[in-house]
Amino acid sequence: MIILKTPEEIERMRAAGKILAACHRALAKRIRPGVTTWEIDQFVEQFLAKHGATPEQKGYQGYPYATCASVNDVICHGFPTKEPLKDGDIVTIDMVVNLDGWLADSAWSYAVGNISPEAKRLLQVTEKALYLGIEQAVPGNRVGDISHAIQSYAEAQGYSVVRDFTGHGIGQRIHEEPYIPHFGPPGRGPRLKEGMVITIEPMLNVGSYHVKIDEDGWTARTRDGKLSAQYEHTIAITADGPVILTKQ
Repeated sequence: MIILKTPEEIERMRAAGKILAACHRALAKRIRPGVTTWEIDQFVEQFLAKHGATPEQKGYQGYPYATCASVNDVICHGFPTKEPLKDGDIVTIDMVVNLDGWLADSAWSYAVGNISPEAKRLLQVTEKALYLGIEQAVPGNRVGDISHAIQSYAEAQGYSVVRDFTGHGIGQRIHEEPYIPHFGPPGRGPRLKEGMVITIEPMLNVGSYHVKIDEDGWTARTRDGKLSAQYEHTIAITADGPVILTKQ
């Protein structure tokens, strides 16, 4: 069942999104060679606490951390570690913020020091794919219109789109209907309605879209070991167009 949100509920989610966006802005100044994703995770948890919020994914289905930290060939759900980030790495930090029972969700990929032209282009194309998907998030369109906009652009640029993980509705729970694939034909899937709040979160790979899961049961990697990137926003569907609740 798709749960439509009232304007007041969307404002509560926007408040959570503002904290999340501020946290990402703070992270952008801290991510550099030598920093560990463990330190990033600790910083995020402390930052949220200072702003009266909590990390919703910590404890979700047993997940033990405040963030997902995905480095290089890790697509998503990577565990924070005490291994220092290296010059040339890319790292995606994904977090879900709970403020007074309402959630916001956003992932962002960061360059660590000086990255290769290949990695830089992957980040640029993935971020643009996100915004092309957001442009389709208007009342009357269908979920497939978002999916098609992302896939057609990404594949035209030479990248594959991960199939195993999707965007989703969000509100007082992390995952609600509808689910938002980032691939597929236009004009299909649930129709978008005013009051829906969803995440759009394309994951693009340099190589194939196939995934393998580490022994921890969470960490998802590219099967061919090539780079992956992800950008994600939480979006409210409104009569005036898509509103980014996690805008940085």
